[in-house]
Amino acid sequence: MICVSIGRGRHKQLLAEHAHLVEQGAELVELRLDYINGEVNLKRLLGERPGPVIITCRREPDGGRWRGSEDDRRMLLRSAIAEGCEYVDLEEDVAAAIPRFGKTKRIISHHDFHKTPEDLLAIHQRLARHDADIVKLATMANQPHDNVRMLQLIKQTSQLNGPRTVGLCMGEIGTPSRILGGKFGSPFTFATFHHERALAPGQLSYQAMNEVFHYGRIKETTRVYGVIADPVGHSLSPVIHNSAFVHDGLDCVYVPFRVPSEYLPQFLQDCPTLDVHGLSVTIPHKETILRHCTKVDGATKGIGAANTVILEEGQLVAFNTDYRAAMSSLDKAMAKPTGGDSWAGKTALILGAGGAARAVAYGIKRRGAQLVIAARTLNAATVLAQHVGGRATEWANRHATKYDVLVNATPVGMHPNVDETPFDMHYLRPVTVVFDMVYNPEQTLLIKEARSRNCKVITGVEMFIGQAALQYQYFTGREAPTDVMRNVMKRTIGAARQL
Repeated sequence: MICVSIGRGRHKQLLAEHAHLVEQGAELVELRLDYINGEVNLKRLLGERPGPVIITCRREPDGGRWRGSEDDRRMLLRSAIAEGCEYVDLEEDVAAAIPRFGKTKRIISHHDFHKTPEDLLAIHQRLARHDADIVKLATMANQPHDNVRMLQLIKQTSQLNGPRTVGLCMGEIGTPSRILGGKFGSPFTFATFHHERALAPGQLSYQAMNEVFHYGRIKETTRVYGVIADPVGHSLSPVIHNSAFVHDGLDCVYVPFRVPSEYLPQFLQDCPTLDVHGLSVTIPHKETILRHCTKVDGATKGIGAANTVILEEGQLVAFNTDYRAAMSSLDKAMAKPTGGDSWAGKTALILGAGGAARAVAYGIKRRGAQLVIAARTLNAATVLAQHVGGRATEWANRHATKYDVLVNATPVGMHPNVDETPFDMHYLRPVTVVFDMVYNPEQTLLIKEARSRNCKVITGVEMFIGQAALQYQYFTGREAPTDVMRNVMKRTIGAARQL
C-alpha cells in the first residue's frame, strides 16, 4: 500500500487533493497539518475526508513547518485522535504525553536527516515501547548499503510479535528502500502527491510509484533487476523494463540504484540480499565493473566495458548489449543494395571516449573500417584509440577529419540542453551516416541538421531500445516486447519535453 503525503496551505486544497487521490485508487493519505496556513480546522478535514488518513504535524527540527507552540501542536494531535482519525504520527519524545484513545492507531516515528544510524534495531525497540502499532524510521542514505540495513530491519521485525515497521531511506541513494519496502514486509511506503512537491528528500510521486514501478505488484517473491549509475535519476530504463515486465505478466521489478564509484564493491556484495538478479550498467561503472565479474564474454572483454551483468549461482556474468545494438543499426544504414563489403575503405569519426564509444569503436573496427577518436580530453581519446587500433585527434580538430560515418557518443545535445550539438552543421558531409547515441530527445539538433544535409541518420532511441531488448532477453530468457518498450519510451520523452 502507498500512503500519499499532502502538504497544502488551505483546507480546500488539502481536501480536493485527497478526493482526487481516492479517485485514483489511493488507500491511505497523510495530511500534513504543519503546512496549513492559519488555524487548523480538524472537524472539517476529518469530517469531510473521503478515505483513511494519517494525521501528522511535524516540527521544523523534524523536517516540518510547524511554527506554533509545542503545547498547541500536542493539543492538535490529541484532538485528531478524539475526532477518530485512522492513524496519528507521534515522535518519540511526545508519544508518552499523548495516550492511546479510541480506534486510532499509533505510528511512533524517528527521523534522521543526516545519516542512517548503525543501531537501527535498538532505535526500533525503543520506539516500540511507546505503545506503537507501527514504528516508522526515516533516515538519510549516504551509501547504498544503508538501504540494505533498513530493508533487513523491516524483514527482521516483521517476523517478531510486535509492531509493524515502515522503514525508508531518504535522498536519491535511498530510492530503492521506498520501492522495495513491501517486498521486505513494510505495511506501506510513502509517496508525494506530485513530483515537484516532495515533502521529504528523495520522495517519489504517487504516479511514479504506480505507473513506473507498479508498487502494488511487488511482493516477497518479486525478482529485482535494476540500473546502477551515478547519477541515476535521469535514466529511462526503469520505465522501459517495468513496462515490459508488466506486459509479459512477470513477477519482476526494475529499480534505479544510485551507486557512487567507491561503493560499487559493497553494492555488488549486497545484491543477493536485495534479491537482485540482473543489472544494467552505465556511467561511471561500465569499465570498472569488469574487475568484479567472474565471467566475461569475448566481445565484452575486447571492448573493455560492460553494460549488462547477470547474477546467477554466485557468478557475476558480464555482457555488452550496446555493441550489438549499435552495430545492428549501423550495418542496416551502411548496407549496399548490390551486396559486398559495405565497410571497406570507410572511415568512422567517433565523438567521445566513454563506455558507449568503446562499444561502437570495437564493432566498427571489427568491420574493417578506419577509426578516428575525438574527445574533450586528448588523453582519453588516445587511450581508446590505442585500445581498438585507431587514431586520436584533438577535439578542436574534429571538423577537419574526413569521415563516412559520424558517431556522437557524448551527452552533448541531451535534454535539457537541446540547442547544443557536438558537430557544426557546416561540416556535415551529405550522403554520410550520422549516428547520435543521445536518445532524449530523439530528434536532437545534430539529427535535425544531418537530415537537412541529406545524411542517413540513426537516432538514439533505436539504439537504446535495441540494447534494452537484448538486456531483457538476458534477464528473462524471453524475447522483449520491443513495441511496448519503444512506445512507452517515446511517450515519456514527449512528456518530459512539456515539463
